[in-house]
Amino acid sequence: MPAHVPPVADERDGLLAYLAQQRQTLRATAHGLTDDQARLTPTVSELSIGGLIKHAARCEAGWTDLILQRQRGPRREADESDSAEFRLTDKETLADVLDQYEAAARETDEVIASIADLGQGVPVPRGLPWFPADVEEWSVRWVLLHLVEETARHGGHADIIRESLDGATLFPLLAAAERWPAPWFQPWQAPTA
Repeated sequence: MPAHVPPVADERDGLLAYLAQQRQTLRATAHGLTDDQARLTPTVSELSIGGLIKHAARCEAGWTDLILQRQRGPRREADESDSAEFRLTDKETLADVLDQYEAAARETDEVIASIADLGQGVPVPRGLPWFPADVEEWSVRWVLLHLVEETARHGGHADIIRESLDGATLFPLLAAAERWPAPWFQPWQAPTA
């Protein structure tokens, strides 16, 4: 996929295309990283690229569950802290969380394709301080817009982390991952020792 969303046919196509683009840029920040590098937290936060991708996969699956009013049980280990969701543990691999993210994205796209009206209501969960108590429901459209916003936010975090790791920036990473033709961007290459 190019770095810019292609023309869109309608609202649904546009929302899914922009979500796909944000997913792509988040995944690109992991291009060429080892598991150990994906675990690194080079900024003052506890965020790592692997952890951000893990969180994005869990978050997207959670919103899809909410749209479907489906309970799948906890996505975390019983002893996992809130901040651990943003880290890649020693038991996890970058490939595993990328696969989980791909599966979550595929399911979201399939679910959205099956919904006739993006105005369909999605009940707001109760008892969680980050959800408004005075709103009964959002629309599927709102959920998609939120997923675009959430994915973009974490993609920005991942951009900063990746640049802190090895100086790589988005367009050279995309050029390498997607094998863009010369001469537009020099594709990222792993630093030589």
